[in-house]
Formats: sequence, structure tokens, C-alpha cells
Amino acid sequence: MVYISSETEYPAKMTLNTRTLDHIVHLTPPGSVEEASRQFRDLGFQVLPGGTHAGGLTANALVVFDDGVYLELISFTHPASYYPPGSPERKLRDTHTWAQKSPGWIDFAFLGNGSHKESESISKTINERGRQDGSGVLYDPEQDGGRTRPDGQILKWLISGPQSDRRGVLPFFCGDVTPRSLRVPGEPPSNTVHPSAARGIAYVRVLANASSFDAVSRQLTSVIGKKSISSTDNQVVWELDTVHKQHESPLLRLEVPADEEEDGFLQTSSSGIYEVAFRIKGEKRASQTTPYGKVSWVPIESN
Repeated sequence: MVYISSETEYPAKMTLNTRTLDHIVHLTPPGSVEEASRQFRDLGFQVLPGGTHAGGLTANALVVFDDGVYLELISFTHPASYYPPGSPERKLRDTHTWAQKSPGWIDFAFLGNGSHKESESISKTINERGRQDGSGVLYDPEQDGGRTRPDGQILKWLISGPQSDRRGVLPFFCGDVTPRSLRVPGEPPSNTVHPSAARGIAYVRVLANASSFDAVSRQLTSVIGKKSISSTDNQVVWELDTVHKQHESPLLRLEVPADEEEDGFLQTSSSGIYEVAFRIKGEKRASQTTPYGKVSWVPIESN
């Protein structure tokens, strides 16, 4: 199958699946993973322990859904001031990808393939698409990453993210070297049962200024490798895949701000992710917030 962008068809060598939603990242202040876990439990999510990432700079907890997507509740283990100025630890802390991010929904990941083979490189595939369709999108080569779970299990993966200031507006890719089931504890099935009746992701809503809207839209098309399902002057929507397709596919919605509050978000946020919506069994309910990010609920149309 050849995936089609908004303007062109990609050759067979560029048809790796690069549109499977893997996880969404929510950042809270340093040392606050336990507090963030409580906040998400109060919203009706079951929160599972995560662990400490390689290098010890960050720790996380997880919220896993039966569509295979999960939330990563993450915080730095210490503020930057904890590390002596000029020390190697301080340099790593200051140059971390998320070091300058404001708390809230800061990033989202698509599923990579965990391969260092040039022919299977996610970053190379996307960069070739970007050259072909003129979007200018550029992803860094895959880098090794990992985390140690509380039970001592070591997890390994490959990460590739967009260059420049597009991180958190364009997704990064996480491809498992060790089995994904170790990273995403969907078993036993009770791990994905939530008091809120959330079953999976309905949509991720990303905001962009009118001046950058067209450029971001073109770059997202290069990343996803498939044309949008709808497009207007102020909204473009793509359909994504999930590891376990249980219900309707999640959507990625790129929009320009609709009111002063959303415009203010773009003025103060270091990410474009304004809202994450969850599919639930039951009736529609009002939107809620974490202390830092918007949460919405969308009823499942069919069970």
C-alpha cells in the first residue's frame, strides 16, 4: 500500500507505518510523580508505577488503556539547582529535551520499530518524505534510550525526534528493543480498567499560530505519511492507528486558537498540545483539567 500525502504519492521505500500513537507525555514539577499520580487518580484513571529513566534525571508513572496507548506522567527527579554548576550532571539536566518545557501536556510519541537498520530507519524515511514533498521536516537519527522498572527490569528503546522548535508539535518516535509489553504493562487486563470508564484516546489537539499553521500541517503530513481526513483554513485532522484497535481510531487535530484563552496558551506554553480527549463508556461529561492541562471525554459510539 502506498501512503499519500496532501500533494504526492510516496515511493514504496517510504511506506513504513509512522502513524501509530504510542503515548502522550504529561510533565509536572521536579519530584512530583507521586502527586501527579494522585491528581490523575482523582480524575478517574488507574495509575501504575513506572520507574527511573537511564541517567536518573527523570521518573514516571503510567496510565495504560486497552487500545494500547498510555499516558506517561513524568517529572525531573530534582530541579536544576540541585546539581553543582558546571558538573556533568548539571549539563545533562540543562540540555535534556524537556528541560525548558512548562508543566502540562508536553509531548507525544508514535511507535517506532526499534531498528538501527538504515532501510528501516524512521527518521530517514520521514526526512526523505520531507524532501520529496517540500515540507522541510527533519528528524534526528535514532538514539538509544531506556528505563529501569521498580522490579529491576531493564527496558531499552530507540528514540528519534524532530529538530528545531517543533518538539511537542510534531511527535517523536519510540521503538522498542526489548519487548513493548515490558514498557507498556497492559497485562493483566485489569491494568487498563479505569474508574472513569476511559477506554482509549479520542483525540490529541495541537494548537499552532495562524502564521505557522500551514507549515506545521505540511510537516505533520510528512510524518504521518497519509493525507488528512479533513482540512479547512483553521483545522486539519488526521486519523491515527493504535496497537490494539478496540474502537474508533484516535484523531490528531491541528487547529489555530479559537479564543483568547487558547491564544494565551500559545503565548506561554512550550508545547502545542492543548487538550487530550479520552473515549469513555457512558454519557458525555464536562471537560476537566489537571493543574496544568485540559482533559476531555468523548462517549464511545459503539461497543
